[in-house]
Amino acid sequence: MAETDIQDYLQLFFLWLLSIIAVRAILTKLRHKPRRPPGPRSLPIIGHLHLISALPHQSFHALSTRYGPAVQVFLGSVPAVVVSCPELAKEFLKTHEPSFSNRFVSAAVHHLSYGSKGFLFAPYGSYWRFLKKICMSELLGGRTLDQFRHLREQETLRLLT
Repeated sequence: MAETDIQDYLQLFFLWLLSIIAVRAILTKLRHKPRRPPGPRSLPIIGHLHLISALPHQSFHALSTRYGPAVQVFLGSVPAVVVSCPELAKEFLKTHEPSFSNRFVSAAVHHLSYGSKGFLFAPYGSYWRFLKKICMSELLGGRTLDQFRHLREQETLRLLT
């Protein structure tokens, strides 16, 4: 009889120990969840595509008024962050540029852009920074912008009329 009491106590002890370990693992996982911007619940395969209308900027504005200036959405199964505040956008693009500069590259884009060697789909790194420097100095430099000023003015007038 004493032997069965010891076995019962050992079983209770191991059950207690196992439950403590399980609860601790769950709490640790919940505490160390990566902080992400708020957003609506997503559907399993399509994500938030059902919330985006024919005018996506209006849909994103509606989401930002409800959830704040930074909203996480899933475009299909790909996570994206929509930023609607200029100060926050500047922080994203200036301060945290390496974290957000890489794009999702599909197989079609990889083949069409010669293995992601072009400027638009190049992965962030020294090659991308080199291409960005060339683009900023040659394509978007002051002299080039001045040459096309009349075209920009014409397009602006056409847009306003």
